[in-house]
Order: sequence, then C-alpha cells, then structure tokens
Amino acid sequence: MTSAARKTFGLTAAVAMSALVASCAAPDIKPGEGVNVGEASALRNLVPAEQLEQSSQQQYSALIQEAAQKGLVAAPGDAQLVRLQKISQKIIPQASRFNERAATWTWEINLIRSNEVNAFCMPGGKIAFYTGILETLKLTDDEVGVIMGHEMAHALREHGREQIAKQGLTKFGSDALATAVGGTAGTLVKSSAGLLSLKFSRDDESDADLVGLELAARAGFNPGAGVTLWKKMAAAAKGTPYEWFSTHPSSDSRITTIEQNLPAVMPLYKDAKAGKKG
Repeated sequence: MTSAARKTFGLTAAVAMSALVASCAAPDIKPGEGVNVGEASALRNLVPAEQLEQSSQQQYSALIQEAAQKGLVAAPGDAQLVRLQKISQKIIPQASRFNERAATWTWEINLIRSNEVNAFCMPGGKIAFYTGILETLKLTDDEVGVIMGHEMAHALREHGREQIAKQGLTKFGSDALATAVGGTAGTLVKSSAGLLSLKFSRDDESDADLVGLELAARAGFNPGAGVTLWKKMAAAAKGTPYEWFSTHPSSDSRITTIEQNLPAVMPLYKDAKAGKKG
C-alpha cells in the first residue's frame, strides 16, 4: 500500500469509527420531525454506487426473467401487483429524503408467485414481493407499506454497499479497500456476485425499521402497523424455516423500538392523510 493510500484508508477508517460511535448514542426523538438515524455508514463510500446499481440491475433482471420463464411473475393488471404498484407510487416520492440518488433510479416492482415469505429492494430501486408474504401474513395495505418502506430503506441507506465493503476488508484486506478509495473498486463489486444473499447486520435492520416507518408515514400509511406486522411475523415464524424470519428476527425489543419511535412519525402520517405536504 502506498503512503497516500495508507493515509486515505486511515482517514476513511477514522470517519467510519466516528459514525459508529455516533450511531450508538441514544436517539433524540422529537414528535413530528421524523426518526433520527444519523448519517449512513461511511464504509459504503468504499464501493462505487454506479457499479453496484448496474450489477443490481443485471441480477434483478436475471431473477425476474428466470421466474417469468417458469410462469411465476404476476402479469400486468394482476390485482395484487396493482395493489403493490399503488403503494409503491406513494412511497417512492419520499425516497430522495434519505438518498438523493433515488430521484434518478429507475424504480421497478414485481410480484413473484411463490410460497416463500419474502420481499426485497435491491440497490437502484429494484423491488420484489413474493405472494407468500402477502398471503401467509394476510397483510393490510398499511403493513405492506411498512414492509416496503423497510426494504426500500436498505437500498436508500446503502446497506449493500456497506456490507460489500466489510466483505472486502475481510477477504482482501486493507490494500483492496485503499484501492477502492482510489476509485477502482470493481474487484469489490465483482465479489458481490449474489446481492440477494447479502446478510445485513442488526444495526442495519434497526436502521431500516425506523427509516421504513418514516417512509410509510409520509406516504400516508399508518406506521403503527409496524407493531401488528412484527407480531404477525413472530406468530408465523414459530416452527417455520422461512428465510425472512432468519434474516429479519422479530423480538420484543424490536417492537419496543418501533413503539418508542411512533411519536416521531405519527404526526407525519396524520399530515399525509390530511393532504399536507412535509
């Protein structure tokens, strides 16, 4: 590693550590002002957003194409797909509040016919829901809005970029990250061949929970549905092998955190229902 690269990496690491320390501080919850989640992880800056979003588009397209060949993708006009599209059309305009790049993303949503209890949003705004999550949990529109907000939050807060950077540090060491800072992070992006297999940290999940609540509230979906949603998930998870439940652990502490943050977003929901713009 060159001297300049070491200095750049050291500075980046210091910034990342500062962000981590800040994220551990108790949140300052102010009614009606939205959730307080701080800045997104500085580690994400080690991976180029453009390259990751391009890779995401390719992987998403391949997934949808494969599902379509098996007749598993809901056709235009499908009632459940139309429902998801209407919900997304209310939430997407709120997205740029958390990520300016979102205004330039080509958002897309598909419904895949599968018993799998799952939903996701890949970098660049590529969303998919599985019929299993809608039917197994018998979701209301408010609950769908909370789930969609949660999954979109992962993309908006760029948790994928963060996790790939962490993988790069583990797999390649600081030399690769220093190279990434220099602007040639293709190696790190290529190492993320399976974006859907990325596992988010508990901090990422908590972050997505809270940002998702605000997105849903600003779009006119009751954020209180986050509580009923996770209670449904906890009940459905008992004795089941669904991947959703292993990657989105439901717990009393998680529900408590949501309840603690409801005062920050309920006024936003009421304003949205009243037609007021934030």
